[in-house]
Amino acid sequence: MSEILSAVIAGAGGDELAALPLPESYRAAFVRRDEADMFEGVASTDKDPRKSLHVGEVPLPELAPDEAYVAVMASSINFNTVWTSIFEPLPTFGFLDRLGREGVWGARHALDYHVVGSDASGVVLRTGSLVRNWKPGDKVTVHCNYVDDQDPSAHDDSMLADTQRIWGFESNFGGLADIAVVKANQLMPKPAHLSWEEAAINALCNSTAYRMLVSHNGAPVTQGDRVLVWGASGGLGSYAVQYVLNAGGTPVGVVSSPEKVDLLHDLGVEAVIDRRAAGYRFWKDEHTQDEAEWRRFGKDIRSLVGADPDIVFEHPGRQTMGASVFACRRAGTIVTCAATSGYMIEYDNRHLWMKLKTIKGSHFANYREAWDANRLVCEGKILPPLSAVFPLEQVGEAATQVHHNLHEGKIGVLCLAPGEGLGIDDPELRAKVGEDRITLFRRHEA
Repeated sequence: MSEILSAVIAGAGGDELAALPLPESYRAAFVRRDEADMFEGVASTDKDPRKSLHVGEVPLPELAPDEAYVAVMASSINFNTVWTSIFEPLPTFGFLDRLGREGVWGARHALDYHVVGSDASGVVLRTGSLVRNWKPGDKVTVHCNYVDDQDPSAHDDSMLADTQRIWGFESNFGGLADIAVVKANQLMPKPAHLSWEEAAINALCNSTAYRMLVSHNGAPVTQGDRVLVWGASGGLGSYAVQYVLNAGGTPVGVVSSPEKVDLLHDLGVEAVIDRRAAGYRFWKDEHTQDEAEWRRFGKDIRSLVGADPDIVFEHPGRQTMGASVFACRRAGTIVTCAATSGYMIEYDNRHLWMKLKTIKGSHFANYREAWDANRLVCEGKILPPLSAVFPLEQVGEAATQVHHNLHEGKIGVLCLAPGEGLGIDDPELRAKVGEDRITLFRRHEA
């Protein structure tokens, strides 16, 4: 790998990279099948990714005709890596085994270890015989929609495919590694004005927010819309508020500290609620929600923007869904993509049906949506919310930070990249976008 890294840093061309020998094994972060019950009886909050995520050598798998090997310079932590590492809501080896029954290439994935990670930036090393649009030497980012393009249900909208999966979560050979194995239709151009780690963090969360708030498959924002965004300084919310601002809408960000309020103000979000300072208690106890608190929350939103939100960007799940359904305006839409506080949700259905509201489910993005979202990053119209960077050896600590919500924005992970700040090929665009804006989340974290 040292020879490959030296060639990438030196800016070697595609022919030179293609001529380099590939290693028989590579360094990767993985969980083990024989440890899937290691946290049995332990509360979710006490499960420790540092105990389950291992970093070591794994064999390099054979490349399928529609795939590419990517030398991963950097990756990032997403909640699905946390879920994999604590084996919740179930161990991911069941996903790998199902994929393993789908043919000879799927069988590669059903192993006793699972290489995790659903984001990456890097350089193409090799391509399979069916790959047309990419070649060795291309600098890329990787999105995580893993689909079989020979499956008819994958066409029209590949997120509706019967065989749709998330790479590095429901498939093996993910991005938290020195080499990743990806399908050619996961590849996108790397933003030239960003470093490897800044480019690596965007694909999953940015594409998810794009589908939810820009694509016709979500609840697209129009000028003047008021959009309530939970976790507005986090990995998903920080993209969401940018899309609302770009669309001429008004984001109402919900965060949990004065520092996060200041961060959103610097990002251009004027209406921000510090939920911790407000002391909302949406649940009286484990089984009972408090409508009076919903009403107080709705009043606070109206005091900031003058009306109930047209759209609610919902991803915490159990803790907030009742308040989200209540606070959304008549005939408004609650668009949801996750449940980080619990997936068994409760809400008062009277506030949904009698006021003609809609709950819309959304999950990642298809290739077109991911590509368009990536283009906006490439053009400097969406900023990377990178707040911290860890080396691959400390992937367990990085995942623990996300598990306990101890971070802003996104956490990057250096894989092959020997340090931060490398890989910037368009300093002119970087200067035009603004160093202070690109590094906003890092400066606030510091």
